[in-house]
Amino acid sequence: MQNAPVSLSDRDRGLLARLDGAGLPLRVFDAHVHVFERACFPPGHEFPPRECYQRFGGQHTIEQFEQAARALLPGRTVGMLSFGTPHRQCDREAAARYTGGVSDSRTRFGLALVAPQDTAADLERRVRAYGLIGYKPYHCYVEGVSTEAVRVPQMLPREQMELANALGLAVTLHIPRSGRLEDADNQRDMVALCRSYPNAQIIFAHIGRAYWYRNVVGNLAGIAQCPNAWLDTAMVNHIDVLHYAFTHFPRERLLFGSDAPVSWLRGKSVEINDQYAYLMGEPYAVGTTLYDAEHAVEFTSFFYEQLRAVLAAAERAGWSAADVEAFFWGNAHSLCHRVAQRLNAGP
Repeated sequence: MQNAPVSLSDRDRGLLARLDGAGLPLRVFDAHVHVFERACFPPGHEFPPRECYQRFGGQHTIEQFEQAARALLPGRTVGMLSFGTPHRQCDREAAARYTGGVSDSRTRFGLALVAPQDTAADLERRVRAYGLIGYKPYHCYVEGVSTEAVRVPQMLPREQMELANALGLAVTLHIPRSGRLEDADNQRDMVALCRSYPNAQIIFAHIGRAYWYRNVVGNLAGIAQCPNAWLDTAMVNHIDVLHYAFTHFPRERLLFGSDAPVSWLRGKSVEINDQYAYLMGEPYAVGTTLYDAEHAVEFTSFFYEQLRAVLAAAERAGWSAADVEAFFWGNAHSLCHRVAQRLNAGP
């Protein structure tokens, strides 16, 4: 079936055996998953031909996630923090409803997509009505500003952050601008966000989008000092970047994330001259893409490349088995469960 997310090759199965031997735990909590159905978009909406969601039939449902999890992580318990796909055409109400519908506040938790024009009252209604624990902004929702000029406060207006602070919500933030973590404005804005709203739990996605080594070096110190700042590792398969994060950021605030379903695709991100690109084994575009049209190599999934890199970086950092288990489950699950309990205990 075209939109079946994952099938494993013999080489994949051999890699999985090595990951098992390297200490991959029996529980994996994925703190960065996109789940949505076609009904979250207007009737007739189609993604561009090379858009990765075409690979999955224009959606990534909970059933597709479960199929992929069973194939990639056989015999393991899999939890998740999920949200829709941040797209201008996505119906944010429908996406929140779907995300809430597949969440159980035990091993599955969800966030609402949020745009700057969403009122705090509407956001609180969505969070409470659909059993969500926070929200996820995205730079494409900021109107009247070029993508490169977007600042974090424009993505998350004060009214929204005051709500997150009052309720102790989780906010997963994909920081803007091409400089990513190295951008001086981002550095100031990230620390200011955490300090101004100390009860909100700010998860900086993709280690601040630091996919190449120079981008992360020296740039974690500010948020490392903020006890409400967290990092997820979604789509990061650079061992040096991961090792730097593992040794320069509190390990109890590091979360495994995959960016599924993008991570179900076959490929690997690579550093090239202080830049990065996605080497793709399938003809889909993910950011800056280099497609191996000649099939010169046999790729595994981005997901397995992430697991391989995480375990290697953890070994290099001297992590114990308990540290690895906390990273893959305890840190994220405890965070999500704590936010959900606080919400349920509220008025």
